[in-house]
Amino acid sequence: MLCIVALAVKLSRLQLFQAPALQSLAQMQRQISFAPKPSRRPIVDRQGNVLAMDRIVYTLYVHPLLFKQSKRAIAQQLSPLLDQSVEELLTQFKQQATGIKVKVDIPEELADRIVQLRLDGVDLIPNQQRFYPQKDLLAHIVGYVDMEGEGQAGLEYGLQERLLFPKLASADPSSQTKPQTTFSGDVDETPIDLLVDNSLAYDNLQLQLTLDSRLQRVAQQNLRQKLQEYGAKRGSVIVMDVQDGALLALASEPTFDPNRYYEAKLEWFKNWAVTDLYEPGSTFKPINLAIALETINLRPDEIINDEGKIHIGKWPIQNFDYAAVGGRGAITLTDVLKYSSNVGMVRIMERLQPSIYYDWLERCGLGKPTGIELPAEATAQLKSRDHFVNTRVESATTSFGQGFSITPIQLIQLQAAIANGGKLVTPHVTKGLVNETGVVQWSPERPVPKVLFSTKTTQQVLGMMEQVVLNGMGKLAQVPGYRIAGKTGTAQKVNINGGYGDNRITSFVGVVPAEAPRYVVLAVIDDPVGEDAYGGIVTAPIVKSVIESLVVIEGIAPNE
Repeated sequence: MLCIVALAVKLSRLQLFQAPALQSLAQMQRQISFAPKPSRRPIVDRQGNVLAMDRIVYTLYVHPLLFKQSKRAIAQQLSPLLDQSVEELLTQFKQQATGIKVKVDIPEELADRIVQLRLDGVDLIPNQQRFYPQKDLLAHIVGYVDMEGEGQAGLEYGLQERLLFPKLASADPSSQTKPQTTFSGDVDETPIDLLVDNSLAYDNLQLQLTLDSRLQRVAQQNLRQKLQEYGAKRGSVIVMDVQDGALLALASEPTFDPNRYYEAKLEWFKNWAVTDLYEPGSTFKPINLAIALETINLRPDEIINDEGKIHIGKWPIQNFDYAAVGGRGAITLTDVLKYSSNVGMVRIMERLQPSIYYDWLERCGLGKPTGIELPAEATAQLKSRDHFVNTRVESATTSFGQGFSITPIQLIQLQAAIANGGKLVTPHVTKGLVNETGVVQWSPERPVPKVLFSTKTTQQVLGMMEQVVLNGMGKLAQVPGYRIAGKTGTAQKVNINGGYGDNRITSFVGVVPAEAPRYVVLAVIDDPVGEDAYGGIVTAPIVKSVIESLVVIEGIAPNE
């Protein structure tokens, strides 16, 4: 009788006093909240190819306590779908009685096949994931999203506010929808609520880039091949529209797969074309010639004395081929560029007052970011004005592209100014947020291009650069049927002691078509190994291959 009374009291408490709390607890146990990560808009290239998108993947849990078949029977059915052996699955099944995580990131089509097996004690829990269909092709530009849904590199980080769907102004917990789904692990097969966050203002906008995946793939494949051929450390290839600064390709190696970013080495995340500085060497000579033509009364056929080797104070300066050809004597400005004469450049820039020269370097933007929307952009480094003006060797080394540092993205910006008639355009990779019909709903604000050089000056420099490809060090960049202007570069690298060693950075810049420039292509290879590791041999062929694809993609007709 006492037991009956005690049970009656217990039941009364459970049903009359604790019922609401217990019902709430039961409801919570039957609910799975979904979409804790912020949703993002897709990213596409200029052709509309998807580069980044949200997708639903599933995590597979098993509950051996609820199996109505033997563990081995369950394992045998799951094994071919999960690409795991039966024995591996059986080992997992022995871990505990319930709640065993078997596999993550299961795509929707595979999840459907598992559901069709109708296995008791098997749950598929949905999860939102950022997916990159092109894998490593544009990883440095697009970036990646971490496990918490936060952008950690590239545009996923730099334009995160534009990529995230905005919250509705009236959003509240009651805005969650509750579609029901049944999981076989529930003992009485009671439907389990799937709570989906419905408080976001989903729209049809996507972030469209200026990049072309086809050209990017050509650039990356050629870059990768040269890095392997010369055992080089890293490299970059950039293609820019000279009129507006839009980038069609920006390939950097080494790179990583953003779907598996956790497997990459830390240095692979760096888009060094934007984040790292290097001494550009002779690819900066066209910029210096433009400065000289703007400020000194010079003609392209003016005679310069090239001794082959000189001393500026205690510092020796010589041409790269001095040991083979010695001094060339009287040569023209065009010859200075064609033969990449360091001594000739020193003699030209000696005519310019160091203070005026320094003013021009600052006017070219050195020391300021280009404004590209990619994060962590580095700025060029010059010596202080006092040091530059009062130390004669500084203007001498700067004349042939050494003694200061710049990013590849800023160098191609300046080369574009030579190609487009003198305007300093802003490099960029984004067109903006576009709707399903391609109409731009938002685009980044960019400054009005600054006029840097006169059209007369840039035409003269382009004519000299064309001779570099026709008759000079850039012959390997020739493309039959097209006029190409270009310049090689082979710069010594500073060693850990502050001096220059045998290590090099090779580069080549090409402009196409030379008679009416539309695009500039820059290739840079860091630390190539070999006696023939010069810009005209290592990087000029890369630019040639990219231009061959570029003229086809853009429909640029050859010369008649």
